[in-house]
Amino acid sequence: MQDKTNTTYNPKEIEEQYYNFCEKSGYFEINGNAAIQKNQNFCIMLPPPNVTGSLHIGHALNHTLIDIIVRYKRMDGYKTLWQAGLDHAGIATQNVVEKQLLAQGIKKETLGREKFIQKVWEWKEQSGGAILKQMRKLGSSPAWSRTRFTMDEGLQNAVKEAFVKLYNEGFIVQGKYLVNWCTHDGALSDIEVEYKENNGKLYHLRYFLEDSKDYIVVATTRPETYFGDTAVMVNPQDSRYQNLIGKKVILPLLNKAIPIIADSHVDMEFGSGAVKVTPAHDPNDYEVGKRHHLEQITIFDKNGILNEFAGEFAGLERLEAREKIIAKLQESGFIEKIEDYKNQVGHCYRCGNVVEPYISKQWFLKKEVATKAIEKINANVSNFFPPQWKNNYNAWMRELRDWCISRQLWWGHQIPVFYCDSCNHQWASTKLQTKCPQCQSAQIHQDPDVLDTWFSSALWPFSTLGFGNGEWGEGTLWQKDDLKEFYPNSLLITGFDILFFWVARMLMMGEHFLSKLPFPDIYLHALVRDENGQKMSKSKGNVIDPLELIEKYSADVLRFTLAILCAQGRDVKLSNNQLEISKNFTNKLYNASNFLLLNTQNFPNLSEIGEPKTPLGKYMAELLSHTIKEMRGYLDSYRFNDGANALYRFLWGEFCDWGIELGKADKDSIVELGAIFKESMLLLHPYMPFISDYLWHKLDGSTLEESGSIMIKNYPNFHYQNTQNFKTFELILDSIVSIRRAKTTIDLANQKIPKAYIKGNFILPQDFIQTFKNYVCKLAKVEELEITTKKMPHCVVDITQNLESYLPTKDIDLTPIITKLQKQLEKTQKEITKLQSMLNNEKFLANAPQQVLDGNQKALAEQQEKLQKIQLELNSLQN
Repeated sequence: MQDKTNTTYNPKEIEEQYYNFCEKSGYFEINGNAAIQKNQNFCIMLPPPNVTGSLHIGHALNHTLIDIIVRYKRMDGYKTLWQAGLDHAGIATQNVVEKQLLAQGIKKETLGREKFIQKVWEWKEQSGGAILKQMRKLGSSPAWSRTRFTMDEGLQNAVKEAFVKLYNEGFIVQGKYLVNWCTHDGALSDIEVEYKENNGKLYHLRYFLEDSKDYIVVATTRPETYFGDTAVMVNPQDSRYQNLIGKKVILPLLNKAIPIIADSHVDMEFGSGAVKVTPAHDPNDYEVGKRHHLEQITIFDKNGILNEFAGEFAGLERLEAREKIIAKLQESGFIEKIEDYKNQVGHCYRCGNVVEPYISKQWFLKKEVATKAIEKINANVSNFFPPQWKNNYNAWMRELRDWCISRQLWWGHQIPVFYCDSCNHQWASTKLQTKCPQCQSAQIHQDPDVLDTWFSSALWPFSTLGFGNGEWGEGTLWQKDDLKEFYPNSLLITGFDILFFWVARMLMMGEHFLSKLPFPDIYLHALVRDENGQKMSKSKGNVIDPLELIEKYSADVLRFTLAILCAQGRDVKLSNNQLEISKNFTNKLYNASNFLLLNTQNFPNLSEIGEPKTPLGKYMAELLSHTIKEMRGYLDSYRFNDGANALYRFLWGEFCDWGIELGKADKDSIVELGAIFKESMLLLHPYMPFISDYLWHKLDGSTLEESGSIMIKNYPNFHYQNTQNFKTFELILDSIVSIRRAKTTIDLANQKIPKAYIKGNFILPQDFIQTFKNYVCKLAKVEELEITTKKMPHCVVDITQNLESYLPTKDIDLTPIITKLQKQLEKTQKEITKLQSMLNNEKFLANAPQQVLDGNQKALAEQQEKLQKIQLELNSLQN
């Protein structure tokens, strides 16, 4: 017999034990489920977290949803691969190691590239991958033996293979372009720039006309860039400046003449209607400069230090120089005015540095590589969940530009392009080169830049399966049939915020290299916010650490809470209240198992008992059957929250609140109830893997070692229906609720009463009448129950859709009860009059905010409903 002394569930005792057993048993691996039976495969990729990262609440949501679907598919007989791994996170990782070295007084340049990369690998082996250990705390069940790293040898081969193919096809090109430039981290793609509102200044500068005391005023937020101006631009339709087009102005302090040009790009309403043109430091000016063949003058170096074009300010950092430049311009009479001005300023998504448009020689992946993927998405070859994300995808892809894929870093995939110093030949190769294939010279060098981290991540759905490694033969981390079995992947689950960083790029790469989109279904979940709907941030102090929640509540509680709150297309508002509800849910399940074990030492599986024999067993079996059908539908359509709600409704509301309570009145049903509860633990398992496994074994009377984890048992597929029995039990429950409600009316809610009557238009089977009465009497606390076909006098009445209950009141003094109800009636009527008066007041209606009006309307409706209920109760007592 199991120990029944503990009344609350203690997850710390079992979570680590159960997880370690399952991992050591190989259950998480692709052949871990010995019951594979569908001859089908299921594959999903873990969005590879940064090697520098730790588990945050967004990860916890993402990994929970993936694990739910993975455990479901594994239990349902699929050969299942959840591919785990880490991203090398070029910028972030290099920054971490650089800071560690600087703390020791060592600059990376002192070490040199080779030794610095060696230091990064050392850090990765010692400290990297902490998040994978943390995932285990959450109960995640990927194929750990196949964990990949975007810099491991196999993935390096895949990246080289992809790059060289794209290079030879002409999709990868090199050139000097205006790029987003971080003076700390180098080139960034458009989506790596985060725009933030800035409380800055708008500087109005005087540009004097050549050989004249007249001047034209231009407005700028970045006065330090004026050293790179090569024109002043006005709108050709602007009558104020018609006579100046073609003339020249003199740049302040530099005594350099530049032309006044006309271009329709100019907004005549902005500032003075005249703008400076700095082609090397503004994306719009860059395009204007190409149209008008203007010179491109770069005024600072890659570190943001002003150069010789800045005159006396050369050697100053661009932002630090701003105030000094303005002071000099003011002193020299070139400032018209300075205004406060709010604008959006781009920042590096990694280090927060202000990003500059900067002309630099970079490698680009041409946007045309995405054409076929876009066509297939719009042919619904892949589907988004929720579907509106398809519109967002299309909106982004319509504005797609060439992708800057080179980064000025040492840590990452070094671009496999080689240059001959003797004959200037350039070529790409997957192999390390020692001589020029054209002139045979050994004087060659490899491009020093590395690829954008997202380039390797874009290959993740197939690079992890052996792509780029010969004929994709067997390796240490993949098998020779992996691409055939697991590409396309079955599903992608990730956050909506990396739709363009990652999802769009995987779609175009998968389609380009394997002629198939990498997944038929794409589920994008929303953000996890605090209980007030606020985005989490350190500055607000509302960041939630999932590891702390696991420590406080358990992994099961956190998982179930995140899942039940995760409706498609809605942000998750995580609250302590919902966590407490989920915690109480685990205690409810634990107590249900304790009750069952008070009566029987262990329980058979539902499949072993055949069709239930007892009426209560039949009723609970039918409720379970209905829930199983629901759960399969919800999981197959990724409605994780609906699945969690269905489990909660059945296990708490139907099984624990009714099944267990009714079982106390019918001991013959206990074995069947135990078998049904065991089966429901299989249903619960994908959401709450630990308590479900623990309680199943507790009821089975076996150990993990004896019967193995339920994670590799079959997901329920039980069907049962008995319409007559089901309808009868619905009447039993209706009768109990009705009598309880009637007892509350006369302040006898928890007391046993002598007699009650049930009247309805139903006919019970003759052999079930006594059973019906036994259940109702036991749970409604009634000594005698009579089923009647007529209304009973001198009774308090409760009416439901199916029946009426009558409680005799002849021996009860109803005066204090009636008095209390009359006072409630009077108070409610006063509140209604007050609200009606306000809502009939035209002045109030004209001035009150809509929110207040809506609140009052709602309050009025609630009070009117309350009044109606009180009147019904009074009528019942006074008749």
